[in-house]
Amino acid sequence: MKTRITILLAALFMSFNISFAQQDEECMNNLSIFDSYVKTKKYDDAYEPWKIVRNKCPKFNRAIYVHGEKILTHKIENSTGAEQVAHINDLMLLYDQSRENFPSNYDLGEILVDKANLAYKYKKELGVSSQEEYDMFQDAFNRDKKNFTNAKGLYTYFSLAVDLFDEGKLEAQKMFDKYDDIIEIIEKIIDGNTSKLNELVKKEENGTSLTNREEKLKKYYESSINAFEEQVIPSMDQKLGQRATCDVLIPLYEKNYENNKSDGLWLQRAMNRMYAKGCKEDPLFLKLVQQKNSLEPSADTSYYLYLLTGEQKYFNQTLDLESDPLKKAKLYKKLANELKDKGSYGQARQYYMESMKLNPSDGSPYIAIASMYAKSANSCGDSNFNKRAVFWLAALEAEKAGRVDSRLKSAAEKSAASYRASAPSKSDIFTEGNAGQTIRIGCWIGRSVTVPNL
Repeated sequence: MKTRITILLAALFMSFNISFAQQDEECMNNLSIFDSYVKTKKYDDAYEPWKIVRNKCPKFNRAIYVHGEKILTHKIENSTGAEQVAHINDLMLLYDQSRENFPSNYDLGEILVDKANLAYKYKKELGVSSQEEYDMFQDAFNRDKKNFTNAKGLYTYFSLAVDLFDEGKLEAQKMFDKYDDIIEIIEKIIDGNTSKLNELVKKEENGTSLTNREEKLKKYYESSINAFEEQVIPSMDQKLGQRATCDVLIPLYEKNYENNKSDGLWLQRAMNRMYAKGCKEDPLFLKLVQQKNSLEPSADTSYYLYLLTGEQKYFNQTLDLESDPLKKAKLYKKLANELKDKGSYGQARQYYMESMKLNPSDGSPYIAIASMYAKSANSCGDSNFNKRAVFWLAALEAEKAGRVDSRLKSAAEKSAASYRASAPSKSDIFTEGNAGQTIRIGCWIGRSVTVPNL
C-alpha cells in the first residue's frame, strides 16, 4: 500500500522535483492535502498541513515554498496588528528558507529583492524608515546585481533614493548615480530580451511558424520590454522631475568637473544626462564631450560631436566605433529622429531603415516613416488625387509596424485607419477611373502605390 501511494504521488508531483531519498509518508500525505487546497484557493485550510511539511521536511518538495508564498500572502492580506506582522516576518523567513533548501531555484538577488519589496509594501506595519528600506535594496544591488531584475523593485529602489534626497539624506550626485546604475541594469535586460525577440521575428519574417513555446516566449519578451520602456523608465523620469533640469545639472556638473574630468564613467553619465534633458546648447556639454573623447573616444562622443558640429567625419566615426548591433540600431534611430525633426526626410528614412535591419522587432521606425509620408503629401504629388494617394502609402507603412512589433499593433492600426480616411474615397477613384493602377509618388519619397480596386 505504501509503495502504491508513493508511486501515485510521485506522478502527481513530478513537476516539483521530489527528492525520493527524503520521502516521508506523513509529509507526502500533507503535501497532497495542502497542494489540493491551494489549487482551489482554500489557503486557510492549506495552512496547517503546509506547516507540518515545512517544519518536518523542509527539503522535501519545492511546493513548500511556491505554495507557501501564496498561503502566507493570503494570511497577511486577511489579518491585522501583531498577527499580520508575524505573518509578514514569517514570509521573510520563508524567502530565506527557499534559497537555503533549493539554492539552484532561487538566486540571492531575487530573494533579497522579494524581501525588500515586501518590507516596502508593509512599511507602516513594520515601522521601517525610508533609509532602512533603501538599505535593503542597496544590499541586493551590492550582493547580486546580476539577478536584481525585478521591475517593481528597480523602480522602488530609485524612488527611495529620490525620497532620501528630498529628506537631505542623499547627495544629488549620488541620486543621479543611482538613476544611471538602474538604467544600465534595465538596458541590459531590454537588450537581452530584444536580441532573443529579434530571432523569433526573423523566423516569422522568413515564413516559418513559431512553436507554442516560442509564441509564449515572444509574448514574454515583448511584455518585459514594454514594462520597462513604457512604465518603469517613464515613471523614474517622472519621479526625478524638476530635480534634473538644466538649471540643476549645469551648476552641479560645473562644480564637480575638475574632480571628475579623468573619470570616463562620470563624464559619460554627465553628458548623457545633459543631452537627455535638452542641455546640449550649453558650453559645458561640448566641454564634457570633448574631454570624454580625448580620454576614451566612443560611438557616443562621436555622435554628440556630430550633432554639435554637423561634420560628416564624426558621423562616420560613430558607426565605425559602435560594434554592438542593438546599440548601433539605436544610434541610427537617434540620427534619424534628429533628421526627421529638421525636415530631412529622405536621409531620415535611410537611417530608420538601417535601424530596422539591425533591430527588426522594433516597429517604431515604420511609424515615423509613415508620419513623414503623410506630412509630405501636399508636396509629393502632381495632382490633388495623387497627393492624397500618399496617405495610402503612409497607411501601408504604419501597418508594417504592427506586423513586426505587436506592442505597436493598436497604435499602428489607428494610424493606418487615420491615413486611409485622408486618402481618396471610392467615389474619387470611380471619378478618376484609375482603380488598380499604380501611381508613382515623386520628390524624396520615390515610391509607388496601387490604387485600390472598387
